[in-house]
Amino acid sequence: MSAYGGNGDGFENAEVIEMGKKFGGPAKKHIVRILIVILILVAGYSAYYQIEPEEEGLITRFGQYIKTVPPGPHFKLPFGIDQVIKVPVQRQLKEEFGFRTIKSGIQSEYDKPEENIRESRMLTGDLNVADVEWIVQYKIRDSKRFAFNVRRPNETLRDMAEASMRQVIGDHSVTEVLTIGREAIQIKAKEALQELCNRFQIGIEIRQLVLQDVNPPGPVRESFNEVNQAIQERERMINQAWTKYNSVIPEARGIAEQALQSAEGYATQRVNQAQGDVQRFLALQTEYAKAPRVTRSRLYLETMAEVLPKAKSRVFVDDQVKGLLPLLSLEASGKGGAQ
Repeated sequence: MSAYGGNGDGFENAEVIEMGKKFGGPAKKHIVRILIVILILVAGYSAYYQIEPEEEGLITRFGQYIKTVPPGPHFKLPFGIDQVIKVPVQRQLKEEFGFRTIKSGIQSEYDKPEENIRESRMLTGDLNVADVEWIVQYKIRDSKRFAFNVRRPNETLRDMAEASMRQVIGDHSVTEVLTIGREAIQIKAKEALQELCNRFQIGIEIRQLVLQDVNPPGPVRESFNEVNQAIQERERMINQAWTKYNSVIPEARGIAEQALQSAEGYATQRVNQAQGDVQRFLALQTEYAKAPRVTRSRLYLETMAEVLPKAKSRVFVDDQVKGLLPLLSLEASGKGGAQ
């Protein structure tokens, strides 16, 4: 029997122990080398990061902001010591309210679940209800403020946009919201939203706020459309009346002005003619005083020369002729010769 036990088992165990001592040292070194290589690969992988052209990278170390890095490849402390927050500062972002885009393209598809109906239904200034859908397009102006000043910036922006829109809608009537006041509402809501973003310093610039679709609630939509059509018909008839007015009244005013100018011209003409006649009479009176007989004869001859050509028949009477008919027909003599 062997000293280590029966059947020679003790000797075999001793050989195994000796072999383990002989090869154990190199195996441990090999494992350590493999672990070091793996550690280096993991460190390199966790230290390298890439910032895209439309992004900025915010570096935090143990949760504290360190610096902002531009687009391109960079390295940081590995194993989660440094963290990278990528912010798309060059991209124009969009938030939809009252609806959601399922598929965008030439024929986009939209959906309106129940929660979207609740955010789009608003009370107007005249205590009516309108279903308002709109879009907010914005850019991140300050990546540091966007990432650290507000805990959930996207949700905060949505809350502020809804609050701004409800405030503006509450200052307008339902008719203005649905028809003529849409542009003013867009401008006021955009200004109010930008003011809130500046107040909370979330680093967002509002580029555009667009009303997509504004309708009355479903149960009253048909009746409201009829009222809206009546209002449009009234406006059309008013515009037609103004068109007729603008075509008739200026013409009548022109005719009246023309008549007034003609009357004034006629009055001026008569006054000037009367004044000329007066001056002519005074001049004639002066000449008559100088030579009454000659002037009287000249006046008589001039008058007869003016009157006789206008007479159809002419009769001359000479009281010095006795015993004869004092009649001389000048018409016949004028046509066929003297008689």
